[in-house]
Amino acid sequence: MIKKFFITLSLFCFSTAVFAIEAPDELVKRTADDVLAIVKSDTDIQAGDQAKIFALAEEKILPNFNFERVSRLVLGKNWTRATEDQKIAFQAEFRTLLLRTYATALSKYKNQEIEFLPLRMVDGAKTVSVKTKIIQSGAQPIAVDYSLAREVDAWKVYDIVIEAVSLVTNYRGQFSQEIRQNGLDSLIKKLQDKNAAASVK
Repeated sequence: MIKKFFITLSLFCFSTAVFAIEAPDELVKRTADDVLAIVKSDTDIQAGDQAKIFALAEEKILPNFNFERVSRLVLGKNWTRATEDQKIAFQAEFRTLLLRTYATALSKYKNQEIEFLPLRMVDGAKTVSVKTKIIQSGAQPIAVDYSLAREVDAWKVYDIVIEAVSLVTNYRGQFSQEIRQNGLDSLIKKLQDKNAAASVK
């Protein structure tokens, strides 16, 4: 009887954990809604307050990324060749680079709206694409797709595709050339210098 009780309890806990995981499209929508609501209501951010913009991106956007997976995909075969110290250093600098990228995008926000397309996901899928369009007055919509992977307790973003251009593929092309010519340490140093010059850290 006791054994059956614990089996039932464990199954209940497991199923509760499964159902507690936020759906990938809901995660993207909630994050977007939260961020844009803050941008619309904060006059300092609208005026270009960099400290607040970076803090917003750091708090609301970056936690939804799997930076180790992004880093592995961006570096490709160079990831397996890297030392642990190099992996840690690259992830830190690349994270800061993405922080700056998002902060720049937020600083240019001018009341654009985001349209979420219906999610197409098969049962048990480990990866999914959440498709959106940024609607802007007087211009064509911009297609932005978020690639997410299922983890133990959440979905995490590992790539963003803007107008059919993958963030991962784009950076992989840039970084592989630098690594090929000067090595991974040179790439990390260049990222460090660029981030330091931007005074993000």
